[in-house]
Amino acid sequence: MSDPSPSPFPLGEFLPNGHKTDPALGPDAPTIGYKLNHLMLRIRDPQKSLHFYVNLMGMRTVFTLNTGPFTIYYLGYPQSDADRADIPAWADRTCANLAHTLGLLELYHVHGSEKQEEGYYSTGNDAPHLGFGQVGFTLPDVRSAVERLKTAGVTVLKDLGVSTRESIPLSEWESERGVGRGEIHKGYSKILDQIAFVADPDGYLVELVPQNMAH
Repeated sequence: MSDPSPSPFPLGEFLPNGHKTDPALGPDAPTIGYKLNHLMLRIRDPQKSLHFYVNLMGMRTVFTLNTGPFTIYYLGYPQSDADRADIPAWADRTCANLAHTLGLLELYHVHGSEKQEEGYYSTGNDAPHLGFGQVGFTLPDVRSAVERLKTAGVTVLKDLGVSTRESIPLSEWESERGVGRGEIHKGYSKILDQIAFVADPDGYLVELVPQNMAH
C-alpha cells in the first residue's frame, strides 16, 4: 500500500491555476515584463546535437558565438511563412529582439568536453544525479514525428499508448527510498498515452506533446 500523498491537490484532477491562491499581479508589480526566454543544455558534439535539433526537430540557428572556452548556439522556431522563406533575415530580426523572444534553446559546447567519456554530463534523469527533467515540444502530429525520428535512428524512450511508471522519469533508485511511490492515476494515463519521449544525442529527454490534446 502506498503512503498518503503529500500533495495538497486531489488525485487525478486537472486544476488550472491550482488552488487559485497565487497573489494578484497588479500593474505596478516588480516582475511585470519578465519573460521565460530560453533554457541551456550542455552538449558534447555540436554536429550531432545540431543535426537533431535543426534537421530533425526543425529549429533554426538564431546565432552562434565562440567565447573562447566554449561555443554557444541559440536555436528557435521561425513562426511565419515569411520567416521560413528567409532564415537569415529571420535570424537578424530575432537577434535584434532577442531579449523579448520566447522559446529559445541554447546549446552550450565547452571546448574539450567532446573528448570526455560518454556520460560526462548528467542529463538530470540518471540516479543519483537527478534534477532536470526534459525539454518539451508541442507538435501538430506526434505519431508521424515519432516514426520519422525512429527512421532517423533516434532512440524512442516512451512511445505513444504507453503510460506505465517505468516509461516516465521515475527511477527505481527513488522508489527504493520511498520517493514517488504509487501508480499513475488513470486520468493522467489518458494524457500520458498521447505523449512520447525520445533521447537527444546527449541523452537528454525530449518530450513530444500533441498540440490538440484529447482530455
